[in-house]
Amino acid sequence: MGVMLQIKDVPDDVHRILKARAALAGLSLTEYARSTLERAARRPSREELIADLSRTEPVDTGESAEQALAHIRDDLA
Repeated sequence: MGVMLQIKDVPDDVHRILKARAALAGLSLTEYARSTLERAARRPSREELIADLSRTEPVDTGESAEQALAHIRDDLA
């Protein structure tokens, strides 16, 4: 079993929006809020993403960014 999290002072309009979205998803407000929090927690924060990227070794493709974008555009055309 997980731990309990209580959120106080949620603005009325935010509560209404979340409750409506939960109903549209066929979930209770608690289930909807939990799934929303779970998704947010699984996404890396901006700081975590920057830290991960800073540890990544650069790749030399032999072409400039401008050339790479031109090739991508040509492939999509």
